[in-house]
Amino acid sequence: MIWLGEQRGFLSDWATQRWVQMTGHRCSIDETPWLVGPTGLTSGIGASAIERAAKSEGLVPLDQQSTSGLIPDFSELRAQTFDPGRVSPSVRAFYEQTSRYEIDVWSQWRGLFQPFGGLLARLFSRRLQQLNVPLAPLDTSMGIASSVTQYVRPPDDRTVYTAWIRKIIGSGDVLFAAAYSTTRIPGHDGLCVRVVFPLPNGNAIVLMKPVVHEDGSMSLVSEGARFGEPGFYFTIRAEGSALVARYLRSLRDVITVFALNGEVRANHVLTLWGRDVLQLHYSMRRNE
Repeated sequence: MIWLGEQRGFLSDWATQRWVQMTGHRCSIDETPWLVGPTGLTSGIGASAIERAAKSEGLVPLDQQSTSGLIPDFSELRAQTFDPGRVSPSVRAFYEQTSRYEIDVWSQWRGLFQPFGGLLARLFSRRLQQLNVPLAPLDTSMGIASSVTQYVRPPDDRTVYTAWIRKIIGSGDVLFAAAYSTTRIPGHDGLCVRVVFPLPNGNAIVLMKPVVHEDGSMSLVSEGARFGEPGFYFTIRAEGSALVARYLRSLRDVITVFALNGEVRANHVLTLWGRDVLQLHYSMRRNE
């Protein structure tokens, strides 16, 4: 890999950032707070990226003896299009008390996209220690280590976001290092769940609208038609209080969480141009 210096980082990362700059939407941080989140160093991401970003923002971790959830107050999602009361109590408990659950995951790349997954791993994921999606189901056969930490802002201890770090035990690679929160965006009525993945000089942000189903299961859907709606965004910081964000309308994410035989399960499907790219299946067991 070609290193361009501390400010630019590796050539592959720098080229990706230039693509975002040339094709993205330039906006003000004050006007688009929903696009502001933890960013990473050019040297890599890893398990400490969100802790480092939180410290720089003056945030402190909630007492590790406390229970931490990806959505600490599930009722805040209530909107005309979403009734939290219809969601299965088991699904709601997982989101509000995520730190009490052990996680297993299986993955399957679809068809011709499997070589693409390998290319991403070689160019970005393994080096950055971020978004290390397993290339084969047995890659996670030894299990997943999961760490959940809520970061709050003194003095009122308001939760700003929850860090969820998942590592593949067999390889030691960071599967995902992400900051979870809820936010309002222009293109959706009600709150969206926001997931921020720090990247060099920027981040990838997934904005997902909650959907409840008749059986009490719940889906988070990142689907939209234009900038300001749910979906995938790549952002990089520009000069001053500006940033540039690239909206990827062709990329869609659906995560469906449901209760089954005393456990909580999740199906995660990523599609590109309407075709399935990757499927992940999660099993979450409550650790009393």
